[in-house]
Amino acid sequence: MCVAERPPRVAMLGGTFDPVHVGHLRSAIELREALSLDSVHMVPARVPPHRATPGVDAEQRMTMLALGIADTPGLYVDDREIRREGPSYSTATLASLREELGTQARLVMALGYDAYRHLAEWHEPSRLFELAHVVVIDRPDHQQRLPAALEALVEGREVKNVDTLMQSPAGGLLHLSLPTRIAISATAIRARLQRGESVRYLLPDAVERYLLARRLYR
Repeated sequence: MCVAERPPRVAMLGGTFDPVHVGHLRSAIELREALSLDSVHMVPARVPPHRATPGVDAEQRMTMLALGIADTPGLYVDDREIRREGPSYSTATLASLREELGTQARLVMALGYDAYRHLAEWHEPSRLFELAHVVVIDRPDHQQRLPAALEALVEGREVKNVDTLMQSPAGGLLHLSLPTRIAISATAIRARLQRGESVRYLLPDAVERYLLARRLYR
């Protein structure tokens, strides 16, 4: 009698990646390890609904992301938001992934704590939990009082460990502390580039070469 195969475990890690830096990439690697994921889809937003439109176009940001990931096992550039017209809503992206992966796949939407605090303001926030688990990559000062709308949204959803989360395809909430905390900001990188300062070791070498050759963010 054959043992049933484990359902796929896939995470979506979205963002503008404007530009992608080593903090993004290290977090993706450690997320994959912590959740025993088969893959992490890094999804650059074409038109981010919650912030200003990036100054560098989506195709260039996607190219830099591909250069940064290179041959890293389990990390993939996913261009579905760039190919899709209109705002880059996470519900649409998760629905697309769910359709591809099937109903039993363990699908995760990973996001940072700052973004999590605004989750109740997102497009169709309750539908996010119908489609996926939400994993919050915490930071040391994350013990702030949550907005009332967010508390109501996540009530009864939080689990304490990965094994419990992965017992079902979607609907759970897990707070996760990753071992490496790299305090790098894409905003600060753009500011350094505008001032003509070095960004060496903040970005993968291939990404640095690409954006310097094209004078991006100048």
